[in-house]
Amino acid sequence: MNDSKPPRRRSGTSYDVARHAGVSQSAVSRAFREGASVAPATRARIVAAADELGYRPNAIAQGLITRRSNLVAVIISNLTNLYYPEVLAALTAKLSARGIRVLLFTLAAESEVDHMLDQVWRYQVDGAIVAARLSPAQLDAFRNRDIALVLYNRDGGGSPVASVSCEFAAGETMLIDGLIAAGCRSFGVIAGPADSTVGEAHVRDVFTRLALAGIDKVPLDRGDFSYESGHAAALRLLKKYQLDAIIAANDVMALGAMDAARIDCNIAIPEKLSVVGFDGVAPAQWRSYRLTTVRQPVGRMTEAAVSMLIERIENPAIGPERRLFSGKLIRGASAKLAS
Repeated sequence: MNDSKPPRRRSGTSYDVARHAGVSQSAVSRAFREGASVAPATRARIVAAADELGYRPNAIAQGLITRRSNLVAVIISNLTNLYYPEVLAALTAKLSARGIRVLLFTLAAESEVDHMLDQVWRYQVDGAIVAARLSPAQLDAFRNRDIALVLYNRDGGGSPVASVSCEFAAGETMLIDGLIAAGCRSFGVIAGPADSTVGEAHVRDVFTRLALAGIDKVPLDRGDFSYESGHAAALRLLKKYQLDAIIAANDVMALGAMDAARIDCNIAIPEKLSVVGFDGVAPAQWRSYRLTTVRQPVGRMTEAAVSMLIERIENPAIGPERRLFSGKLIRGASAKLAS
């Protein structure tokens, strides 16, 4: 019995495809590169020749030629927050549409970013989109390595860097002023982890706005952005205080607070207690919640982040830029909100 296998057929090269299709080798390269200019008929002829010869472009080899890896690092928190998967899905889709692959690096807490960067440096990424606070030294590390960088929903803290952020101030003002105008006087706040830049910014803005209205005794409890932590924090607040409203630093904790109030404490929402959040994640608008919140324009923000990053990968000389997008007030059924 002869167990020998037939010789493996050699796959065609790009030069073989070029000869077979009657085109130049550079045309073959362009045909398999996202966004490159090739006539539709020529592309179809090249693809047919490639299929016949068993040719597939080698991404690593292409990277050696173009001196680009077509890899982008996305650094994002993996806290139990339904907002971040939405952002990640949008970023991945938009980068993939441009022929760029995503390397995902997740943080349990923003304070871990320094350790995570040690892992990022091991890959020859062309750029990075980072949804975490970076120190001036960390920003310099990206510049020294010639890695294009865009911060997502963060800023450089005074250091020059490209960033995309959501301006919540107008929505927050409408939210808090609406609660006060509806008769709310006793507020409780559920904050996220103390090292969350965006969460802490929400909390500071809330306390500032309430203080301007003469409301300065506001109890605060903390969660970790998860439903369970929002539920537990709301129970602690409601056992200690008679509240008219609870403001949570994100939507998921607000959903937990709603269930703690109406299920565990038998408090009618919004008749006896108003609950509001921030982010505008999809589950917040389920019929059983219909949360009043301020939504981030995720589609526009992610599109801006990707286009800014691509521009800086292709032209490293482009300077720092900050793009701001306004949050939108979503009037749900979880709060009494005056117009």
